[in-house]
Amino acid sequence: MSISAQQVKELREKTGAGMMECKNALVEAKGDMEAAAKILRERGLVAAAKKAGRPTREGIIGQYIHAGGKLGVLVEVNCETDFVARTPEFQQLVKDVAMQIAASNPSYLRREDVPESVIQEERQILLKQTMGEGKSAEIAERIVEGRLNKFFAEVCLYEQPFIRDPETTVGDLIKSRIATMKENIEVRRFARFQVGEE
Repeated sequence: MSISAQQVKELREKTGAGMMECKNALVEAKGDMEAAAKILRERGLVAAAKKAGRPTREGIIGQYIHAGGKLGVLVEVNCETDFVARTPEFQQLVKDVAMQIAASNPSYLRREDVPESVIQEERQILLKQTMGEGKSAEIAERIVEGRLNKFFAEVCLYEQPFIRDPETTVGDLIKSRIATMKENIEVRRFARFQVGEE
């Protein structure tokens, strides 16, 4: 099957993957754009997983100040090389993450960062709520696990739905950039300031 340059260009714009990767994915998907995008996503997540352990000692500190100057965010996003840190794609990612923090106010980076005492307290609250709804203990436990996942999606940056595309989590957004930039990337820390907030 012949794949046109226009198809390759369209897939590249949609996914950010390299030209040859896009062409190969389109050939494999027999020209189906959605299937090719899915192939690239799957390959990207595998590639991102392989890079996850590599050290990130470069990067930038980004900022976002909301209109009116009443809300501001500082965020440090790290990568492996200064070269990648200076690319427009990386800088856009940092800006997007800063805006995400401003809009969604996460308390932690990842699920693993939430103290066990906070998880246990939330679990007890959810269990009481669920039992109060008249559920049996066995069913309540399953419901609590589901609600606990929603809790993590609210308080953990990496698990939050991305503000520009709620179908994607911030963690998946970062993995997709790892796949396209070919380097490990991680949010190291952030601070969110709001006027009048303790």
